Amino acid sequence: MTRSGIKDQIVGRMYVVLTLLTVILLLVVGQLAWIYLRQGEDLRAQGLRQARSQTVLAANRGIILDRAGRALAVNTPRYDLALDPTFPGFEEGRAEHVRLISQATGWSRATIDRRISRRTSRQFVRMGQVTAAQRAVLDTLRVPGLIVQESFTRQYNYGSTASHVLGHVDRDGVGQAGLELEYDEYLQGIPGRRTLLRDRRGYRRVDAAGVVVEPKDGQVLVLTIDLIRQTILEEELSRGVKEAQARRGTAIAVDPHTGAIIAMANVPSFDPNSPQSSPRDAWRNSAITDRMEPGSSFKLVAATAATELNRISMDRIIDTGDGTLDIFGRVMRDVHAHGEIPFRDVIALSSNVGMAKTVQLLAHGDLYRYARNFGFGQKTWIDLPGEVAGLLKKTTRWSKTTLTSMAIGYEVDVTPLQMVMAYAALASGGLLRQPYVVAERRDVTGKVLWRAADDAARRDSVRRVIDETTVQTLLPAFTAVVERGTATRAKVRGLTIAGKTGTAQKVVGGRYQKRYRATFVGFYPADDPQVVMIIVMDEPRTSIYGGMVSAPVFRRVTERWIGTLPRVAEQLIPSDPHLNIAAPVPETQIRMAKLVPEPPASAIPGGIVPDFAGLSAREALQVAARHGLRTRLDGHGVIVRQDPAPGDSGKQEVLLTLKR
Repeated sequence: MTRSGIKDQIVGRMYVVLTLLTVILLLVVGQLAWIYLRQGEDLRAQGLRQARSQTVLAANRGIILDRAGRALAVNTPRYDLALDPTFPGFEEGRAEHVRLISQATGWSRATIDRRISRRTSRQFVRMGQVTAAQRAVLDTLRVPGLIVQESFTRQYNYGSTASHVLGHVDRDGVGQAGLELEYDEYLQGIPGRRTLLRDRRGYRRVDAAGVVVEPKDGQVLVLTIDLIRQTILEEELSRGVKEAQARRGTAIAVDPHTGAIIAMANVPSFDPNSPQSSPRDAWRNSAITDRMEPGSSFKLVAATAATELNRISMDRIIDTGDGTLDIFGRVMRDVHAHGEIPFRDVIALSSNVGMAKTVQLLAHGDLYRYARNFGFGQKTWIDLPGEVAGLLKKTTRWSKTTLTSMAIGYEVDVTPLQMVMAYAALASGGLLRQPYVVAERRDVTGKVLWRAADDAARRDSVRRVIDETTVQTLLPAFTAVVERGTATRAKVRGLTIAGKTGTAQKVVGGRYQKRYRATFVGFYPADDPQVVMIIVMDEPRTSIYGGMVSAPVFRRVTERWIGTLPRVAEQLIPSDPHLNIAAPVPETQIRMAKLVPEPPASAIPGGIVPDFAGLSAREALQVAARHGLRTRLDGHGVIVRQDPAPGDSGKQEVLLTLKR
């Protein structure tokens, strides 16, 4: 082939290649144009979705108030700093980024470097907790992969006060015990979310066009518990346990006409702000979780059955002999020999022999039926977790001695709560009530969503367990227990108190040991009961008798409570005009006042109105709660106007206007 022919062939091939390249280029351009025109919107949306991320807006856990509006459990903001070191741009400028973080937090660079290098997760390292001021500085930094997570820490303003009722939460704010667990679904609230945009360098910023779903804060719980009375009860129970050298102590007070728990306490206790610092045994709410043989306090059941079924009268003489009685080879004893005494004194002097002889006039089914009607062997269904039902044996499982043993509080297991509710039935004229500790549930604006007084299960009695005439027949005998019987140490001058003592040996390892529980349960005023209270001492050492170690605690609590009970105080003034009935200030409250931010002005009627200007709704609600104020909110955003004005006193409610 000639040189010119070869050249022509090469040129021809170049034209072919150029033609192919042109065609390919046109195809690529065409494809890009087609993608742009047909799929551009979808691809742009996909890219935006990849650049966008969602951050969770934590919901504020509902606060818990006492019956007077004092804030028992509130929330404080918590900011946790974390980091993704694999994020584009971090490693390239690591030294500068570490310096910036150190400068903002006060942590040493070596500490920050060490945490990054020793992380267990490839893409995540928890740096630590920062303050609100530090968080504000961190938000201005241009550090790729920096994450500030906002949450709330639960704060219990009064430390261990009412800890067994309130319970506690875990690190994630989930209820673990008490009301925090029982009402967790109402307290939790619903988290919100906000859209963030991530640019090419990895920095995140708020997406102005993104969706913001505001969190829905949890509901507010208003309790039947009164902080002042609760604190007094805890102080006196703790003192009583110490004086009796007891292993544990439990106390419950209830309104007999409604079933509302006035106060509930256990010793030992714990601080729900740091529950792990106490042994788990201290977390136990013995008032509802511990079963016990009640001893003579259970004589109420046998006395009610025998009286109501006309098997006995208060005047009938019973020969208790020398204080011993052989029952199928088992000897029953009285503490003292009483000889021949009327049935009213069988109760007042707590004669085991006299009650055993009385109960033998009943059929087995009678005693079981009355015990069941009083609520034994079944839960009270109080709104607290962990309640046990106790143990009430069916008559088919009774032995020859069960009838007489049960009459004096053996071969039956009860809880302190069941026992106090049984006496509340006597105090209320014969009606058994369902106990409860939450009076209301409200939303964050103060609107009442649910009220115990409107709930049929709480408003109505469970059933009538004693006829009203039987109550009037029995009442003088139980009053005599305090006036001249086994509980004279419960006596309060000018106040008529009815009640019953109880002492029971404990079963340990399947056998009765020389360990005891001592009880006193009573109510006052006997003719118009306002309070029913039980005091239980577990394994007291100074004395085994309820009249010696439990009754004095009852008396001291009652004396200190009088100033908080106007109707009771009115009865006492004529009998002792020099009696000091001023509202008490518990010792614990004096100590805690220095620890609680902005102590609640609701300790007196009406609160001082603070300045709410510039606060968010959730911040305003917390401040209002601490000042004992109800709130009404109008609008969204921050507070721009309030009525009444800051500094006004004696106010119960404030209207807050918000604008974005």
